[in-house]
Amino acid sequence: MHVEFLEHWSGHLNRQMPFNRYGYAGMPIVVFPSSGGSHNEYADFGMIDAAREYIDQGKVQFFTLSSMDSESWLSTDRNAYYKALTHDAYDRYVIHEAVPAIKHLAHWNEPMMTTGCSMGAFHAVNFLLQHPDVFQGTVALSGIYDVEMFVGDAKHDPVVYLNSPADYLWDLNDPWFLDRIREAQIIICTGHGAWEQDGLPSFYRLRDAFAAKQLPAWFDEWGTDVAHDWNWWRIQLPYFLGHLFH
Repeated sequence: MHVEFLEHWSGHLNRQMPFNRYGYAGMPIVVFPSSGGSHNEYADFGMIDAAREYIDQGKVQFFTLSSMDSESWLSTDRNAYYKALTHDAYDRYVIHEAVPAIKHLAHWNEPMMTTGCSMGAFHAVNFLLQHPDVFQGTVALSGIYDVEMFVGDAKHDPVVYLNSPADYLWDLNDPWFLDRIREAQIIICTGHGAWEQDGLPSFYRLRDAFAAKQLPAWFDEWGTDVAHDWNWWRIQLPYFLGHLFH
């Protein structure tokens, strides 16, 4: 397998940002790590090996990014407003620095995909909904799509609210966004087993918002034995890739 360990300077974040590439051709898939995870996490927990068939066939290539979650949504010493501002800086890094670098490396000029597990699934969905011209699909596994878990009642601050997909999608009426989201391939999956309960309310509210806006998406629910854990995500990822890249 073709693997590259890379880094570049981010002017938006004022630091070096490492990222990895797995694969040599096909659809670039931007991977957001789970809570507190790094750009190495996806491979370390076997997700790259789980998708090896599709990587080796040149159907997909994964670009695993670093996160800023410990300084934004998961920060313990910043208020909600500054958590959101820090995330917005990360958004600018992804869109204006990471994505152009990925396009250059991948020789790719079309929209890409996102994916992630847990906190990474939150980012995967949020980035697609915020930038449907940049991303054309997502596979989001076991996410929480309401920032209330990170900021409490302060989620109603406009800067915060606009990063809470299960909330802001209800108020999204701009046809430019809605038409592009309708063209995307969106898969959002949850289990009903251990540690999945926290994410279910926002999963259902997001599903209902998609239906209300007539946005096609596959909201898939797995059984009570399916836990919020890597052993299940290693099963789910190739299952959904098989539907997208058969």
